[in-house]
Amino acid sequence: MAKATSGMVVHDDCKLKFLELKAKRTYRFVVFKIEEKKKQVVVEKVGEPTQSYQDFTIDLLVDECRYAVYDFDFVIEKNCQKSRIFFIAWLSFTIFPISTPMRGHLWHTILALVRPNI
Repeated sequence: MAKATSGMVVHDDCKLKFLELKAKRTYRFVVFKIEEKKKQVVVEKVGEPTQSYQDFTIDLLVDECRYAVYDFDFVIEKNCQKSRIFFIAWLSFTIFPISTPMRGHLWHTILALVRPNI
């Protein structure tokens, strides 16, 4: 397990699932959550490659914060297929008001997962 600068631990499965999404396109999305008791980031859910963005957003309709990576496919001119991976932070301000110190820790933790050299 990797420890982020925030002191939060990033479970090894998080990096593994992200790399599978990025390199192998095994998943459409990966949703991460923070386990408060263990102070670690874990994979909550993965989406199959056939799932849509709407399927992804349904999973985020909770009153909690979540983080995700989403592999978005689109077509540009001349029918050229493209794909981009987006990082999404779903912050519920009812759970983490702006003044909550934990919110800052969440950002550092997830950035350490996505960009480990920061």
